[in-house]
Amino acid sequence: MAKILIVDDSPVQLFQLRRLVEQSGHQAVVAESGEQALELAADHSPAVILMDIVMPGMSGYTATRRLGKRRSTQHIPVIFVTSRDSEADRTWGLRQGAREYVTKPVNPNILLTAISEAVAA
Repeated sequence: MAKILIVDDSPVQLFQLRRLVEQSGHQAVVAESGEQALELAADHSPAVILMDIVMPGMSGYTATRRLGKRRSTQHIPVIFVTSRDSEADRTWGLRQGAREYVTKPVNPNILLTAISEAVAA
């Protein structure tokens, strides 16, 4: 189906999200940092990016803003997948350019719906 870039600094989260994405028929590419996400997004042109927010080095907020400024990646929808669950965090995340905001622990149905909607848009 679609190529999905998963960005998270937690090996456990990467494993769980990758398994969910692949079991739903998508191809997964993984990055462990915001910096790596920028490189892989440009190289692989994924249909969607699942982005953690809190990571060492470049945050998901910064990575999302940078993706939005690059001609080669500005069309790629970003879905934040994060443990930050306040309404202020959600609002700020969407202002940074994310299409959707999903909180951890991830409800698979909610995430897969968000992915499907982002791919279809």
